[in-house]
Amino acid sequence: MEVTGKIIVAMPEVGGTSAKGNAWKKREYVLETLETYPKKVFFNFFGDRVDQFPLQVGQVVKISFDIDSREYNGRWYVDVRAWKAEAPDATPQAAPAAPAVSYGVAPQMPGGYATPGAPVPPPAVDLAPTPTDDLPF
Repeated sequence: MEVTGKIIVAMPEVGGTSAKGNAWKKREYVLETLETYPKKVFFNFFGDRVDQFPLQVGQVVKISFDIDSREYNGRWYVDVRAWKAEAPDATPQAAPAAPAVSYGVAPQMPGGYATPGAPVPPPAVDLAPTPTDDLPF
């Protein structure tokens, strides 16, 4: 999966030694998406990828990640593990504007129609009541 956004939090690197004696390290980040209603995504880089992808707060990136869930003592935990970070694709080019079409002036306007651009007079309204008008408004 992929998500693009701006890094808003960069946690310090943590590490240790596993039960098997292997050294490990990870670095966690929070990314805010660039949408109308932005979402925050907490993710991490693990192992050698920590040094391979050093991200900075304020940097806009596209991360590729996997989601992993695991159970521990009857509770479930979700881990968003990034495996690649790169500069986002160039912003898509806007479609070229359609060329302005000029149709020119109509050669002959039918009777009763105004010529283009001429002011249109408001319609005449007779507000005087008629004897058969029994409506109160």
